[in-house]
Amino acid sequence: MTDLTRRFMLKATGAVGASMLSAGSGAAAATAQGLDSSSGAARAARNAAPTTYVFLNREEAAFIERAVARLIPADAKWPGALEAGVPNYIDKQLAGAWGAGERLYRSGPWRPGTPTQGYQLPFTPAELFHTALAAIDKDLASAGTPFSRMSSEQQDAYLRRLETGEKDLGGVPSDVFFDHLWQCTLEGFFSDPVYGGNRDMTAWRMVGFPGAYASYYELVDQHGIKIDRAPTSLAEDAHGHVLMRPGIPAKSP
Repeated sequence: MTDLTRRFMLKATGAVGASMLSAGSGAAAATAQGLDSSSGAARAARNAAPTTYVFLNREEAAFIERAVARLIPADAKWPGALEAGVPNYIDKQLAGAWGAGERLYRSGPWRPGTPTQGYQLPFTPAELFHTALAAIDKDLASAGTPFSRMSSEQQDAYLRRLETGEKDLGGVPSDVFFDHLWQCTLEGFFSDPVYGGNRDMTAWRMVGFPGAYASYYELVDQHGIKIDRAPTSLAEDAHGHVLMRPGIPAKSP
């Protein structure tokens, strides 16, 4: 079987789309993940601003940070989901309109559906994460091994058990929670930095995506060419600074 590189796998995924460690604890993040201190991932960890969580509590944030670091791990060249600020993206989404389930059908009946029927639970995304993360914290406490103290192999094995639906997380099937976590991790890694993830547009630089450039009119009739330019954010000013807007996404009343 051909060995697929991390860059190729994440590029393909992005095209069609596993103790508290804050995003600001740079040296600790690099050490915990076994990164060379001169690597791009380690530099990104050192330079990351501390994350102020508005939805996740300390225990929830600790799990999310470690989990996304395993789903999209850093390597010697590129930062992973943790260094790219994915936990910040997830936190802000859960605190906003999506987390409140503003566009979800909420009138039931809440019965098990077929895979083609989509989401069939009474929880809003915010309720789903709170419920599932509380159950995970209780499960790990009873086992006596916090997720943060597991080895990388143990963390991967636990995430795989969630993915296969082996656990009932307070009424949330673990595979449903894992699907939400994986989708949010991908979104936070590849979305525009204005939403809180993809710090320094690192994912776009990795896959060669030019971002939200104002106009590609001069290139519209050219095919198969490489666009070799630094990516641009939706919220980037003329000086290249990304202006974070608290109103994105809109908050629920």
